[in-house]
Amino acid sequence: MNTEVDRGKVREIVGRHGGDESSAVAVLQDLQEEFRYLPKEALTIVSDELKVPLSRVYEIATFYNAFSLKPRGKYLIEVCAGTACHVQGGFNLMDRLERDLNISCGETTEDAVFTLEEVRCLGCCSLAPVVRIGGNIHPYLTQDEIPKILKNYRKAGVKK
Repeated sequence: MNTEVDRGKVREIVGRHGGDESSAVAVLQDLQEEFRYLPKEALTIVSDELKVPLSRVYEIATFYNAFSLKPRGKYLIEVCAGTACHVQGGFNLMDRLERDLNISCGETTEDAVFTLEEVRCLGCCSLAPVVRIGGNIHPYLTQDEIPKILKNYRKAGVKK
């Protein structure tokens, strides 16, 4: 995990978006992409650069579920808990992922490769049950497929 914030990188991201308050969401999206979460130091820099109160930056950062104030793993695993996925056994997928990763929903693995979260709906109801890992949809997923999928992501995560 990044423990130190590159102040120049944060300023560069702010500059790419014009440097005014109306760009705050886009700036935070890029910061989230860069650091995999929104570090406190980065939010302070954003507040200074956009000339908005830090409380306003935190208001935006905590309003949207896409943002996290806690470090996330390289791959965000989102288990759909919408009605179609739930009926098709999505809750069993969450149980299996928690066991295989040795973490609970909302946590990150010790090696910082995976963060496990539940989402209300991924908009793929006809493909239920669905899990999204690192932006990739895994449709019609069964518990038995999970170890192989995790192994493939883990291998990819080690390379970078």
